[in-house]
Amino acid sequence: MSLESERRSLQPMSSVDRRDFVKGALISGFAATTVPVSATTIQTSAEGLEAGEVAIPVGQDVLPAYRARPLTGRDWPLVIVIQEIFGVHEHIRDVCRRFAKLGAYAVAPELFFRQGNPGLVTDMQTLMREIVARVPDAQVMSDLDATLAWARGHGATGKAGITGFCWGGRITWLYAAHSDAIAAGVAWYGRLVGQASELQPVHPVDVAARLRAPVLGLYAGEDAGIPLDSVEAMRAALRADGVSTAAKSSSITVYPQAKHGFHADYRAAYRSEDARPAFVAACAFFRQHGLAIQNPT
Repeated sequence: MSLESERRSLQPMSSVDRRDFVKGALISGFAATTVPVSATTIQTSAEGLEAGEVAIPVGQDVLPAYRARPLTGRDWPLVIVIQEIFGVHEHIRDVCRRFAKLGAYAVAPELFFRQGNPGLVTDMQTLMREIVARVPDAQVMSDLDATLAWARGHGATGKAGITGFCWGGRITWLYAAHSDAIAAGVAWYGRLVGQASELQPVHPVDVAARLRAPVLGLYAGEDAGIPLDSVEAMRAALRADGVSTAAKSSSITVYPQAKHGFHADYRAAYRSEDARPAFVAACAFFRQHGLAIQNPT
C-alpha cells in the first residue's frame, strides 16, 4: 500500500462534509485484506432491483450505506445487514441484493466510517488496531437506530430484522437487546464472550437475558476464535431463569464441520453445504417473526 493509500484508508469518512458527499464513499469491490477472491464467490445481479449507495444523516455526520430493494411493490420488510471487520465491501453488498431478490428492503450501513475506510487497509493488524478496536458499541447502536429510522422513511415500512457476520454477528445480539423496533435477528459466528472495556462494556452473554427480539445464532463447530464452550455459555444464558420472552425464543445452531466465515463465499473458509441451508434457516426465522421474505430457491 502506498503512503497516500494508507493515509486515505485511515482518514475518517465522516470528514467529508454532508454537502460534498458523493458516490464512492464505500470501497468498490472486495476489501484489500480479502484478496485473492475465491472462485466460489457468488455474484447476485441487481436486475429488478434499485441498488446502490445512499447517505444517511446522523447528527452532523453522513453515514454511508448500501441499499438494495425491489423495483416494484411497497411496504417492504426491512433487513439491516451488518458488516464484517472488512466493512461494506462487495460481499456485504451482495448479501443485500440476495435479500432484495427475496422481497426485502436491505441496507448495510458503513459502521466504521468515523474511524476510517476498512476496505483500503491491506494489513490485518493495522485494520484491527486503528479502525475496528476504536469503534464504540454505543456509537454503533446509535447509528443503527438512525439507519432504521431512515429506512422507515424511505419505503421499508414492513417488519424489521437485523443480521450480521463476524463483528456484525456480535453487534446483532447487542442490538436485539438494545432496540424493540426489530422483530428478529440472525447472528452469524459473532463473538459471544469477552473482557469488558470502555468501548465494549458488555458482550452478548451479558445481555442474553434481556433480549427484546429473538435471535437465531449460526455458528461453526471448528471456529478457532469462538470456542464451543462460549456457545454453550450463551445457550445457558438464554435458558436461565427469568429471561425475557425473546430470549426464550432464541436459539443457536452449530454446523459441526464448518469454520469461522463459512458463509463468506469469497474466502477459503466458505462451506456451501452449510452456508446454503443456514441462509434458508435465516430467512425462515425472519418469516417466523413476521418479515414477509420469500424462501430462497
